[in-house]
Amino acid sequence: MSLMSFITPSLVNSAVQSITPILLAALAGTLCGRVGVFNMAMEGQLLVGAFAAVVGSYATGSALGGVLFAIVFTVLFSLILAYGATVFKGDSVVICIGMNLLAAGLTAYLLRQMFGVSGTFSDPGIVGLTRIRIDAINTIPWIGWIFSRQTAITWLAWILTAAVTIMMFRTPLGLRLRGVGEDASAAGTMGIDVTRYRVATVLFAGGLTGLGGAQLSLGTVSLFSEDMSAGRGWIAVVAVMLGRNHPLWAALACVLFGVADALSVRLQSQGLPNQLTDVVPYVVTLLALALSHRKRLKRRAAETITAHA
Repeated sequence: MSLMSFITPSLVNSAVQSITPILLAALAGTLCGRVGVFNMAMEGQLLVGAFAAVVGSYATGSALGGVLFAIVFTVLFSLILAYGATVFKGDSVVICIGMNLLAAGLTAYLLRQMFGVSGTFSDPGIVGLTRIRIDAINTIPWIGWIFSRQTAITWLAWILTAAVTIMMFRTPLGLRLRGVGEDASAAGTMGIDVTRYRVATVLFAGGLTGLGGAQLSLGTVSLFSEDMSAGRGWIAVVAVMLGRNHPLWAALACVLFGVADALSVRLQSQGLPNQLTDVVPYVVTLLALALSHRKRLKRRAAETITAHA
């Protein structure tokens, strides 16, 4: 099989869909990192968002209702981190691990209590997100297939990435947020309410991750499965680390992981066992981390040699 026959429009379309929840979660982690809150709870937030989206869609008969449920309940879930790490000065790593465990257990419990099923809940009453078809580009080979078959959340994810980048580095608000993360005491002496900025940012980031969860359960499929976030939140954490809290660099890392995720699905369709193909995104993640760490060590060594010269 040639490379061109393997890389098809459907593969690229699948990659774009896979990128969306990781990108939104990574954008949330980047915002939290900029205000000095290390967010490792994106795995649990994605799971809560995915579950809430299905509940909202099923209850209201509307995909928009599902998206609103996902945003609201993920923001409420994020209150644990927002107040735990700022007002109560708790260890954000410990809080985030607890949130991830809570999300996994709580969604599995509520799935049984609310719908009487375990594992997966699928019902015709769940209304999925509509794919936007753009007539102007729909007939263009490749381009039409890829960009004319995405949900509104996918388009919104990239718009938000650009908007957050501009806000972060081109506006007074972005300057204040970066100031809060870089030197909270100095920001406080300038009259900035550090706690309020951190709480508001973490809650806004929770809404972004809730959008990612809605894409996961209503955009790609129209169902909820236990632990369906499947490590995407952890991959988003790695993307934030690789991007060094810069939205655009984190987005590029998400593209790499999204392509790896879509590639694993395509390899499975070619007959490879799913136990093998499922590890592809995580292998890529580990390799990216290892290469980034090696590059960082070389840079530090060079800086040390320069300092002693």
